[in-house]
Amino acid sequence: MYDPKGNGKDKAAPSVQFTEAEPPDHLRGIVHRFLELKTDAPLPDDYRFHALPDACTYIVFDQRDARVAGVTKLRATSEEFNLGKTFHFVNIRFLPGVWQHTREPVSHGAVETPYTGDLPLLDTSTRLLDRSFTEQQGMLSKLVAQLVAEDLVAVNPVTEKILQRLDEIASVADMAEASGLSARQLQRTLKRTTGFAPHDFLKVLRLQQSLNGNDTWSYADQSHFIHSFRKATGYTPGKYSRKFDV
Repeated sequence: MYDPKGNGKDKAAPSVQFTEAEPPDHLRGIVHRFLELKTDAPLPDDYRFHALPDACTYIVFDQRDARVAGVTKLRATSEEFNLGKTFHFVNIRFLPGVWQHTREPVSHGAVETPYTGDLPLLDTSTRLLDRSFTEQQGMLSKLVAQLVAEDLVAVNPVTEKILQRLDEIASVADMAEASGLSARQLQRTLKRTTGFAPHDFLKVLRLQQSLNGNDTWSYADQSHFIHSFRKATGYTPGKYSRKFDV
């Protein structure tokens, strides 16, 4: 199954806390994790958040300013954001392909401005304030249940089949076979539901497999893996492991 690593935590910033929590059973096909990223104390320098390549969509809540929220996703290459010396974010990480783009568009990158869309994000953001992360998870679950009821998120049978057979997939043709679609149907479906072409979607899956410590079986050789890793993250695997905890 797809178990994405959303960020690399800089080893030089011990005051930064990154916490993940699994969703309740009835949301497992929709939500991957609930996340909290925050500082325990002001940092001496601005923190550069290293967001790894990821096929998931996120709802992000800035707990230092309840007006700032939004729906966002990452690209097939990593991105870095300056979060400043203090920050507190609470996020929902949705599984790839479950977000229904026709109702609410997805933006790339970090959320930095007040939310002006139609979703009840600001109400939720306000309720989250000054609550423990454990309490917040129940509130986030209620929001997801509302989005499911309104058909804003739904289980994606194509990506679900791909993720269930991830260990068997080494090519786009394997993805098409696993999903029961032709190559052309897979192209249309993935682009519409994930925003990725099949080749880019597979690159993200491969990289995430390597970040989880799995064998680099999907790469032709070690040099190919190192080249692909550096192109996606900006670091060689060795330099990344020395700089970041994942």
